[in-house]
Amino acid sequence: MKITVLTENTACRDDVISEHGLSIYIETKKHKILFDSGQSDAFLKNAERLGVDISKVDIAVLSHGHYDHGGGLKAFLKANNIANVYVNKFAFGKHYNQNGKYIGLDCELLNSNRLIFTDDELKIDGELSLYSCNQCKREYKTDPFGLCVESKGIICPDDFLHEQYLLVKDEDKRILFSGCSHKGVLNIVKWFSPDVLVGGFHFSKIEVNNDGKERLSRYAQELLSYPIKYYTGHCTGDAQYAFLKGIMADRLEYICSGRVLEI
Repeated sequence: MKITVLTENTACRDDVISEHGLSIYIETKKHKILFDSGQSDAFLKNAERLGVDISKVDIAVLSHGHYDHGGGLKAFLKANNIANVYVNKFAFGKHYNQNGKYIGLDCELLNSNRLIFTDDELKIDGELSLYSCNQCKREYKTDPFGLCVESKGIICPDDFLHEQYLLVKDEDKRILFSGCSHKGVLNIVKWFSPDVLVGGFHFSKIEVNNDGKERLSRYAQELLSYPIKYYTGHCTGDAQYAFLKGIMADRLEYICSGRVLEI
């Protein structure tokens, strides 16, 4: 399996664009997949520079309903005329940040006949499956960090029912893709226990001070208790990643715009 990071907050190369967001191209034996589209058309520009033909993508997935993962969807639908886009049925809800700013998806795209709305579980084929895990117990408490959703006219803390995960089976390996792990990365690894996890951990709001270090240290030890290789970036946070890396060593690596992985 070949994984190309099209956009992330940082860049590994001088000839690619970075932006706050995430977009990953995945090439398996059967499929060419776009997992998230960043917040703009930057993923398209980077794809061209990285030798990725977006017009050949046959499946697209949106991990959740935030602009920095689905803001490039309109550009994708224009550049590609064959792929359906798998999106959770709650993804087009009204999502806001802690300052009341709208951070959701472009609701005009709801008119596209290429959107496929998913529920808690969908097996696409023997290689790909999507899960929202909304019926799973969240053993580890999660923090929305001020992110909100409008429910029945009331703005309330986001429960992230709109988040889904892509599980790819590649021979004897199970690779899980998670956009931001809003439901808690510790919950997610407990639910799936994949061989590889690629995605953000949503730790960037945890201050790397005495209390924060103690918290991050506990998280790192929990993650290490599973035989998983982790690739993270985006909402994990630079300082938070550096602290985790000091504990997790070669079990944790950073993804950035332009990085290519062979798994």
